[in-house]
Amino acid sequence: MRLAAALVLVAIVGGTALWWHLRHWQPSRAAFPLQGVEAGSADGAVDWKALKAIGANFAYLDASAGSFARDPDFTANLDDARAAGLQLGAVHRYDPCEPADHQAANFVTVVPRDARMLPPAVDLDKLADGCPTRVSDASVESELMTFLNEIETHTGKASILKISRRFERRYHIAAAIDRNLWLVQTRFQPDYAGRPWTLWTANTALSTTASDAPLRWVVVQP
Repeated sequence: MRLAAALVLVAIVGGTALWWHLRHWQPSRAAFPLQGVEAGSADGAVDWKALKAIGANFAYLDASAGSFARDPDFTANLDDARAAGLQLGAVHRYDPCEPADHQAANFVTVVPRDARMLPPAVDLDKLADGCPTRVSDASVESELMTFLNEIETHTGKASILKISRRFERRYHIAAAIDRNLWLVQTRFQPDYAGRPWTLWTANTALSTTASDAPLRWVVVQP
């Protein structure tokens, strides 16, 4: 019984240490000099000056989703993060169930045409399996291209595709569309896209002094 209790204690201590490590882990600056966050209203209030002070170089801000949804804090976050000296980009969460031109109209209404901004990012995670009407895999790709062309005309910059593992497994977008990639995997560098990435969400829940809620920590491929 004592041995069993000791093993349980070791497991608890080990699990706690691993949890603490993951909550505070960031890739080294030597390997990845440029680092930043993705943030939006769901992350609560962010102290952008404090974020800059702990080493963030940039912030990608959640801006819009689908045809109608908009992050209520986008404009305030844009102004405050810019005042703190961060480079800024906008993220649209793409919905394959909704028309591409409606989604593009939503994005361009929310995100200003500003040459100072980083390339727009398109979050690709939702699958078309649950759409009210059937959407073929080929239609997902063609509609996405329509969306990209429209927002790139607005921003004047090629988009970055933020592709989840399950979206890539289903649609193989990384090979089909020639854009820079943003991949997501905590702690270990991802390779599920089959080609090099530009941005990597290296920690999906980093604990910092800049926010009460954990933040999505992102690094740039040198």
